[in-house]
Amino acid sequence: MKSQQVLRSLPFVVMAAVVLIDLMAGPSLGFLPLLTLGPTFASVSGSVRRTALVGVLALALCVPLAFYNRLLLTTQNNLTIVTIIAITAASMLAGHLRIGRERELANVRLVAEAAQRVLLRPVPRKAGDLQVALSYTSAAAEARIGGDLYEVATTPYGVRLLIGDVQGKGLEAVETAAWVLGAFREAVYDEADLHRVAERLEASLDRHLGGERFVTAILAEVADDEIALLNRGHPPPLFVGRDGRSRLLEPHEEGVPLGLASLGPPLPGPRRFPFGEGDQILFYTDGVIEARDQAGVFYPLTERAHLLAVADPQSALDALRSDLLDHLGGPLLDDAAMLLIRRQAG
Repeated sequence: MKSQQVLRSLPFVVMAAVVLIDLMAGPSLGFLPLLTLGPTFASVSGSVRRTALVGVLALALCVPLAFYNRLLLTTQNNLTIVTIIAITAASMLAGHLRIGRERELANVRLVAEAAQRVLLRPVPRKAGDLQVALSYTSAAAEARIGGDLYEVATTPYGVRLLIGDVQGKGLEAVETAAWVLGAFREAVYDEADLHRVAERLEASLDRHLGGERFVTAILAEVADDEIALLNRGHPPPLFVGRDGRSRLLEPHEEGVPLGLASLGPPLPGPRRFPFGEGDQILFYTDGVIEARDQAGVFYPLTERAHLLAVADPQSALDALRSDLLDHLGGPLLDDAAMLLIRRQAG
């Protein structure tokens, strides 16, 4: 917002500076051609009408300054006036084209955001004996729409979860997320084995999208007193025990992202971890751990695990999100999704 205000005032500041310099230099030096900077800068952020008004103001300033410099009605001054008119017209055309591109980009962004909202439906607050909390922070307006995805489903085989991050941005990333989520929502009820669910996602990506896109993801299944994790190139989740101790749930062998299975070795199976009453697990996308502060320091997620020690999981996740934004000190450059599951005590 502040940068926009600076850009809007820049044409008038520049022309005022030209007038001041010209008056201080005296009639011997002419700075009138520099008045063309006014409409030029106006086309960067202003409307076509605003650019035209700035051009008219530049002409209005040119006449008394030409009289002051004893150049009125001379060939030199006439060329300056023609130059101001020509540059104003060119700036108006450039402004018109810029506004058209901005509108087109805004429409595309709105479509992508609407598609994301349809795909990323709200997760249940409770699933089986789990409490579930979600935080999804969209990237800054300057960034393109991302492809973070998540889902929680209660199935005959236990509560199953998916969190992932699509390679790329924009509508193509949203399209990829749609195919992954659609395949997951069907496969979790059909397949008893978590590895088979991942194979169904692979088949969907191969069939519809080819081999140029991929998705880093974690598939999880909660049953009894443990959780099974199938990591496909995604950042490992953060485990926080009921005693407050935390650690990353690293896989024995990390699998390649979804969509790249044909290029790598045989995929490892799920790894199982204890997951008892009062324990909680935070799943997240790389927009969280890759967020940097003004000094370029990444967000220290593992050091912030104590923020999750709040009775309500959603309040705990909201506190973590606030801390992330405070660390960043500015807008996110990538979407940041966090999914917290907590095993209810008793």
